This record gives sequence, structure tokens and C-alpha cells, in this order.
Amino acid sequence: MAARTIAIYGKGGIGKSFTTTNLGATFALMGKKVLQLGCDPKHDSTTSLFGGISLPTVTEVFAQKNASNEPVTVSDIVFRRDIPGFPQPIYGIELGGPQVGRGCGGRGIISGFDVLEKLGIFRWNIDIILMDFLGDVVCGGFATPLARSLSEEVILVTSNDRQSIFTANNICQANNYFKTVGGQSRLLGLIVNRNDGSGAAEKYAAAAGITVLMKVPYNSEARDRDDSFDFAVKLPEIGEPFRKLAGDILENRIAPCDASGLDFEQFIRLFGDVSEDEPVPATENELFGKEENTNPALSHARQAQNAENRHLLSCIERLPGTERQVYRMSELEKKSPEQIAGIMGTGEEEVRKLLQDARKHLKKLFFEA
Repeated sequence: MAARTIAIYGKGGIGKSFTTTNLGATFALMGKKVLQLGCDPKHDSTTSLFGGISLPTVTEVFAQKNASNEPVTVSDIVFRRDIPGFPQPIYGIELGGPQVGRGCGGRGIISGFDVLEKLGIFRWNIDIILMDFLGDVVCGGFATPLARSLSEEVILVTSNDRQSIFTANNICQANNYFKTVGGQSRLLGLIVNRNDGSGAAEKYAAAAGITVLMKVPYNSEARDRDDSFDFAVKLPEIGEPFRKLAGDILENRIAPCDASGLDFEQFIRLFGDVSEDEPVPATENELFGKEENTNPALSHARQAQNAENRHLLSCIERLPGTERQVYRMSELEKKSPEQIAGIMGTGEEEVRKLLQDARKHLKKLFFEA
């Protein structure tokens, strides 16, 4: 039976490796044969799993073997750890990558997967392969499991800060893009790590249509265990949510999310009011320290025009819902009535009438002040 493959994505430093290691340990305690695959050039995913040992990476082993014209074997890159009290050993691989500034990390990921596939990784007698992936980069190499459907399922790891949630949203959008070109990876949901109770990640998940799979509370003892290369799931308050999640995964109790993620404007508005002002362009003269030959009248006119544009946008937002939608598509997105009718599933005459009403209402709103 082929291994079940799960890619775990998140922003660097958010706790992907912590999550992957403790989820893998939980599966192993349930009697499953687990392989943890580190997919980050830092090659530190399996450090806690192997008690602080840094594993030789596929990248460096391949380079050494290639230099001496020798083939890479399974025993060169796959390692096992027998842990007291665990019914199964846990296996680990680090793909690795180039040293900082010396090459493309994404290319290293692609090459590493090529080596593993030639060695038959997806035919090994393994129950679960957990892929620990860096998520805050756009290089295609890090999207390998999504692009090539090497992972059946995807889990996002975040905390309640905007940057880590933004990264999770990017991965959600990437997975949806690959679905349009034949990708089969299913998004299981999101894990909130170091949960501080603020609810920011849950608010995002609700808006994006993503299931919150687990909330891991911030726990200093769990951090200390991880820092000393031990398993945090030995602590009851950490172990219990991991056991529940592992059980739900094994029993297929989690329905995949049909989530497309949020566009930038939708995302950023989750965190507060956003200025409607246009960015102010810098001039070449000011950047080179030259004197500006400013025309006060022209400057005043530009300011007035900007203010008028802001007022117009504000009025558009006050239009009734359907009128606003039609007006924005016609005037801002430059779509034809025929195109709008197709999008809205209505007739062209209805679109033209809505557009006419929108213009009348907009004129009234614009000049009512």
C-alpha cells in the first residue's frame, strides 16, 4: 500500500518542524511507520527527531557521489531512529540545499525529489510521509509537492501574526492555482501554533473557508523540550490535541477545504481600516537632490484632483450592491455590458439599466455634499 503523503507548509520560524516532528512522533506511537522529509535548505527539520544530530543531506551526498561517479543509495540518505517506548522506528531525510548566497534552494528541492523518486520513495514500506516545507518563498521548487501532486494533502501552520497568516494564504492560493492545471493535492486545513487567544488566524480561516484543525497553546515547557531535542507531545496539554488530529487524519474524518484564499485587498482589510489614498510618486529631482521647479498652481490642481478621485471612490462604495458591482466592472475594470451579463448571469438590457441607475445615483451622491 502506498504511503500517505502530507505536506506541512508555513512561514520560516513559525513552528513547521515542531509540528511535523510531534505529529510524526504521534503517528509512530500509534504504530505507524513514519518518514519525516525535511524540505528546507537549512536542513534542520529532523534535528529534534534525531536528538540533535544533523543528517547528511541529499544535496551534499549527491554532489560527493557524483564527483566520484558513484550512485546514491538509500542507506546514504535515509536514516532511522529507534526511540525507547515507540513501537516503530521513525525515518528521516533532509533534502538540504546550497549554502546561503551560493545557489537556488528551490532547484535543490527539485533535484532532491528527482533522486528520491529514482530510489522509489513512494514504493517504500512506509505508512506516512510528512514533508516539512518552507512556505514564505515564491520559487517554484518549494511548490514541488503541489505542482506534481506528490503530496495528497496539505496542512498550513501559522500563528496569530499577520505575516505568518499572509504566508498561509499564499500557499492556499498556490494550491488552487495548481488545481486548475491538474493538481490533486487537497487542503486539509490550518494549525494555529503558539496560540495567544487573539483569534486572528481563526478570523482569517473563517473568511477564507479554511478549517482550523488544531490550536496549540504557547507553552514554555514545550519550547524547552523542543530546544533540547525532545518531543513536546510527552506533555499532556500538547499531546492530546496532536493525538486527536492524528486520529482524525488516519480515520479520514477531515473533509478537505474548498478554499481559494483571499486576494490582497480582502486579506489586508481583515486587520483594520485601510487608507484609500493613492501613493504619492517621488520625483527624480528630489531623489537626486535637485531643486524642484514646482508650479504652485499645478501642485494645487493635482491635490484637488486626488481629493476628487477619493471622493468619487467613496461615493461608488455607497451605491446599492448590484449597481456598485455593475458600475465597478464597467468603469473601473472596463468590461463590456455583454461581459458583465455573462459574469452575473443576466441579460444585457438589465445590465444597461443597472448601469444607468448607478450613474444617476452616483451623480446625486457626488454632488450632495
